Amino acid sequence: MNIPNLITVLRVLLIPIFILLFYLPYGWSYMAASSVFALAAATDWLDGYLARRLEQSTPFGAFLDPVADKLMVAVALVLLVQAHANFWLTLPAAVIIGREIVISALREWMAELGARAQVAVSNLGKWKTAAQMIALVILLANAPAFTFWVVLGYVLLMIAAGLTLWSMVQYLRAAWPHLRTTTEEK
Repeated sequence: MNIPNLITVLRVLLIPIFILLFYLPYGWSYMAASSVFALAAATDWLDGYLARRLEQSTPFGAFLDPVADKLMVAVALVLLVQAHANFWLTLPAAVIIGREIVISALREWMAELGARAQVAVSNLGKWKTAAQMIALVILLANAPAFTFWVVLGYVLLMIAAGLTLWSMVQYLRAAWPHLRTTTEEK
């Protein structure tokens, strides 16, 4: 267990705290939950940076890091969908969570074929993640009402969902030769 891995584990441990803060019946709870989420998002960058800088990349870290990210984002989206209960948040949340399930399954399947590198993370994913994290921080920090900030959060989340779909299409196109191969062709 090294420092980057401990930071990743911390991100997972922040999830119940984040949920508790979100549901507290106080005016400051939205900002507190958003701050914990922002801290978790920052630790995502930090653990990757430290793993590379200190040359402490491990198989455990490579496994847990994306799991921690997906858990934190999925929990945030579920909480927000429940709180906002509208199309403008539910549709992009469904797209983002659905895409993560599809791409995770695709990566696992491609790894079994020995072609995992063809569905590796792209730079487009970094833009998607940035828009998504900023949107979630904004939305978590504000009560579910149509204010400037909430609408900005919706717009950023829709941009993230659009980039999510675009990156999914790229991954599926890269994997298509393997997906269309029949038993006879192997």
